[in-house]
Amino acid sequence: MNPIEIITTNTEETITREELEIVLKKPNPRAYIGFEPSGAVHLGWKICTNKIKDFIKCGFNFTILLADWHAYINDKLDGDIDKIKLCGKYMEDCFAAMGVNKNDVKFIYASDYVGDPNYWELVLKTSKATSVARVKRAMDIMGRDAEEAEKDLSKLFYPAMQVSDIFYLKLDVAYGGTDQRHAHMLARDVSKKLGITPPVAIHTPLLTGLQAGGRMDPIESKMSKSKPDSMISIHDSPEDVKNKIKKAFCPEKQNIGNPILEICRYIIFPELKENVFIIERPEKYGGNLEFSTFEELESKYIQGLHPLDLKNSTIHYINNIIEPIRSYFDKNCDNYNKMKELEII
Repeated sequence: MNPIEIITTNTEETITREELEIVLKKPNPRAYIGFEPSGAVHLGWKICTNKIKDFIKCGFNFTILLADWHAYINDKLDGDIDKIKLCGKYMEDCFAAMGVNKNDVKFIYASDYVGDPNYWELVLKTSKATSVARVKRAMDIMGRDAEEAEKDLSKLFYPAMQVSDIFYLKLDVAYGGTDQRHAHMLARDVSKKLGITPPVAIHTPLLTGLQAGGRMDPIESKMSKSKPDSMISIHDSPEDVKNKIKKAFCPEKQNIGNPILEICRYIIFPELKENVFIIERPEKYGGNLEFSTFEELESKYIQGLHPLDLKNSTIHYINNIIEPIRSYFDKNCDNYNKMKELEII
């Protein structure tokens, strides 16, 4: 695949593809993703880590922003900035465990630059270039209702800070899940008013929680650490994975809103080493099935492949994916153990 195809594979949208083509002609284009350090990491992060590796493969200088002060504003980890920063160090370990070479990316914390007057100048210019109503609409990036800003003014700072992060870091591409769309579109709108080249916005899907029940709101139904029974932690044991997948929502012949099929599409197929997905079955039930593409698997499922057959294979492949992550933390456990001691995870 050429770079444009590599970057846009398994994405929900690229705004705009034409602008991305221009960015890819630059010698060292710059991209980022931002995360609030706020707790345990789940399987959905594999979508992000795989895409980060795609950016690196295509020659991007890639920054992972560990937004500690944003997490503080958003009341994560009881607003304890020391716990938030510790969680950031744990998250650095998580990226490494999931195959992102620390030498290929730059980790930066918001606390590294919030003392720079130039950053706050950008925050004020961004605020001058938008309205309170527009900022409130962007507050869904925090998982917050606009009304919460009535009780806590700092909540209104958050979208302006996220937009200013993009400008301050001089980024060509702002990457994130679809829950970051409003903030990235705000950055594009404000950039035009400030005479800054708009960042290309690229969004990958949010992995649906295991017990989502077919709900259509992707942000509401996404896999989240706040719903432990509906998410697979990267630290789950093989038995944990088996139990959670067995109980997961997976309606017969239904491909829309089916979290098990989503896991196959966005997590398993990109990781297949033999380029074939195998469902093992006894001969009396038709024998093994092999699929070289997700579309083949999806089609077979709609035709009547039994959910239990799909789940059993999913359990096998997910445990294969998580095993090297478990092994990494067996050898690099300091930050993880501190997180457990403080009951953060």
